[in-house]
Amino acid sequence: MSVRAKFRLNSYTTEMFDKWEDGKAIGKVEKRTLNFTPVYGDGSGENREFWDATPTGSLQLGVVNQAAWRDFQLGKAYYLDFTPAD
Repeated sequence: MSVRAKFRLNSYTTEMFDKWEDGKAIGKVEKRTLNFTPVYGDGSGENREFWDATPTGSLQLGVVNQAAWRDFQLGKAYYLDFTPAD
């Protein structure tokens, strides 16, 4: 079983919070929360198919790895594949 969805990055928020190691706060780290929604049916074939399958919803990812969140661009769409972890 595998399901593919297509989400667009609409916005993000940034906050600082304590980084912990061995039960002690060792400093601050920046976290970016990425906010995605399913693509809409804009008339293109693929987007229409994804919209018909997943018309509403949201996805939030909290990312502390700056190298990872720098690769995400506002307004860009991304595929999300769901496969069982078992």
